[in-house]
Amino acid sequence: MGVTTFKGGVHPYDGKDLAKDQAIVELKPQGLMVYPLSQHIGAPAKPVVAKGDRVLVGQKIAEAGGFISAPVICSVSGTVKSIEKKLTAGGAMVDAIVVENDQQYEAIEGFGQARDYTKLTRDEIVNIVKEAGIVGLGGAGFPTSVKLAPKNIDKIDYFLVNGAECEPYLTSDYRIMLEEPEKIIGGLKVILSIFPNAKGVIGIEDNKPEAVRTMTEAAKGESNIEVVSLKTKYPQGGERQLIYAITGRKINSGMLPADAGCVVDNAATMLAIYEAVCESKPLVSRILTVTGDAMAKPGNFRVPTGMNYQEIVDQAGGFKTEPEKIVCGGPMMGIPLFKLDIPVAKNSSSILAFAHDQVSHEPTTACIGCGRCVSACPENLMPTMMFKAALKKDTARFTVLEGMECLECGACAYVCPAKRPLTQGFKEMKRRVGAERRAAAAKAKAEAEAKAAEKKAEEVQK
Repeated sequence: MGVTTFKGGVHPYDGKDLAKDQAIVELKPQGLMVYPLSQHIGAPAKPVVAKGDRVLVGQKIAEAGGFISAPVICSVSGTVKSIEKKLTAGGAMVDAIVVENDQQYEAIEGFGQARDYTKLTRDEIVNIVKEAGIVGLGGAGFPTSVKLAPKNIDKIDYFLVNGAECEPYLTSDYRIMLEEPEKIIGGLKVILSIFPNAKGVIGIEDNKPEAVRTMTEAAKGESNIEVVSLKTKYPQGGERQLIYAITGRKINSGMLPADAGCVVDNAATMLAIYEAVCESKPLVSRILTVTGDAMAKPGNFRVPTGMNYQEIVDQAGGFKTEPEKIVCGGPMMGIPLFKLDIPVAKNSSSILAFAHDQVSHEPTTACIGCGRCVSACPENLMPTMMFKAALKKDTARFTVLEGMECLECGACAYVCPAKRPLTQGFKEMKRRVGAERRAAAAKAKAEAEAKAAEKKAEEVQK
C-alpha cells in the first residue's frame, strides 16, 4: 500500500462546515430542461429525437457519437421543443436538446426494476453502464464504459474509489458516503466482478472521519474491499495523486491509470453504476453542493440533469446577499459564471456563491522568486520558469519544462504572494501546444498521403 499522501500540495480553507451536515434533498424542476450534447470528454452525442417528439424519464435522446462518447438520457417526461445552441458552464455554445417538462415524470418501461448483477456477463455490465450514459462524475466527465474496458483486464489489480473530495466547500460526495454507503459498496462490487484480479480500495481524506467510519462499516465482510484514510491535502483527489497515495505507483500525462494496473472512479460514479446496473436507472440526476457565504441555506441536492442553475438556486433558498462571484465546481479548479441561465450537466458538481471576489481584489505584482509555487506543485514542476515561457508564448521552452504535465490544479497560484495568474497562463499554453501538435500531425498525415499518391501515380505510369 502507498504512503497516503504525495509531495507538494496546499491546505486551503475548506469551507465544508457550511453544507457538510445538510442531508441530500431532492429538487423537482418546473421550467424547460436543456440537455447539452457535449457534457463528457470525447465526441458530442448525436440526437435520436426530433422537435415535437414526446420523451420519457430514462429515455435515450442522444446516442454516443463515437468510441469516446456517451449517450444523453432524458430526466423528465415531456415534449422536445427544439434542438439548438445553448450556453454551458464552460462558456461554450453547444448543441442541446430542449425539452418542455410536463411534470408527469412518466418513465420508460422497466425503469427502476431490480436486477441481479451476478447473473450478467462482463460485456452486459459494460454495455449497461454505456447505455446509461454514465461518465466520471467527479468533474472530468470521461465515459465510464471506456474505463471499464482496458486492453488487458487481467493486469488491473486496483480499482480505486475517489472519496477524497479535496476541493474546498464541496460536500456532495461526503453526503453520498454517509447516506448511501451500501450503494457505493454495491457499485464497487459490480465493478470488481469485471476485474477478476483487482482489489477495491476507497480513499477518503482524514478530515472526514464519519465517512471513513461509515464506509468501513459498509465494507465489513468484503475481503477484497478496503477503506483507506488519506492525509488531508489538496489536490489529494487528483487521479495521479490518489494512485500514488494508495498504491505508491506513478503515472504521467502520457499514461493511463490502466498502465499502472489501476482504474479510478469517484464515489458518485459508484452510486450511478449501482443504480444503472442493479436498479435499471440510467444517469438522469446527480447530487450537487450549493453553498458559499452568499447562500441563504447552503445544502446538498439531488437534481435532474438538464435543470436550470437559476431554478436550483431559487429552490435552495436563494441568496442572502448579492454574490460578487459565482463558481461552477470547486474554488480551486472551478469555472466562474457570469450568469445562472445554464443547465446541470453530468459533470456539474456544485454552485458556489461568494459575497466577495477575493481574487479580483488582490493586485498582481512582480515575481519575488520565493519558490513557494515550486514547493506546492504536486507534479514537481517549475511554475516560475513555465510562466516566463507562457508570457513569451514560447511553446518549445514550455514543453521542455514539462509544462504539459501540469494538472491545472491551481496550487501554485494559491500560494503565490505576488498573485500571478499562473494557472491561467498554463492552461493557455497547454491549449497552444495541443493545437501545434494537432497541426503538425495533420501536416504529417497530408504529406504521407501525398507521397503515397505520388508513388501510386509513378507505378501506374510504369
